[in-house]
Amino acid sequence: MLTSFLTGLIVCGGIIIAIGAQNAYILGQAIRREHHWTCVGICMSADILLFTLGMLGVSAALLAVPEAMEALRWLGVAFLTWLAAVAFFNVIRGRQGLDPESRAETSFKAVVMTTLAVTLLNPQVYLDTLLLIPSIGAQQGSQVAFFAGASTASVLWFSALGLAGAALSPWLARPLAWRFIDGAIGTMMAGIAIHLASNGLQGPMV
Repeated sequence: MLTSFLTGLIVCGGIIIAIGAQNAYILGQAIRREHHWTCVGICMSADILLFTLGMLGVSAALLAVPEAMEALRWLGVAFLTWLAAVAFFNVIRGRQGLDPESRAETSFKAVVMTTLAVTLLNPQVYLDTLLLIPSIGAQQGSQVAFFAGASTASVLWFSALGLAGAALSPWLARPLAWRFIDGAIGTMMAGIAIHLASNGLQGPMV
């Protein structure tokens, strides 16, 4: 049982870390302290829900409708391209540095909707949580322990992103720092979109 738990923790932790678009958005929100714990909670909940669906056999139904995954692929490309464009626009325009005492400028609703979109419009998330992870779990001695390990990996990773981003915010008070951050986020989003458009859904993206 312990072996299955550790396998879920390590393997799923690596897969979650590789989903760059979601991580980049959460980290950016955490650095700006704009409803970042809401982002963290949404991502944790989505992972655990998708892990559960995958272990219940939804992967078989997903494989039976490849057209749905293809449509989701191009929705993901479009959305990631839009996020990259917004980030690069912020690099050119610039935006205010961080003020820990100021109120968040992004509305709660906008943060929730964007977090859901970054999570649910990335087809790689479905391949990983509904196909890859359940296939690994099926080979374990205890699927329940494996599921617990996978869920723990999600909770630990997204909590770490929230804490790390918030801890960095006092050192990022200058607008110049945010030009670099927006540039890095835009580059990552664009890279994932290009990879998704050119290579399709052939395996985990890094």
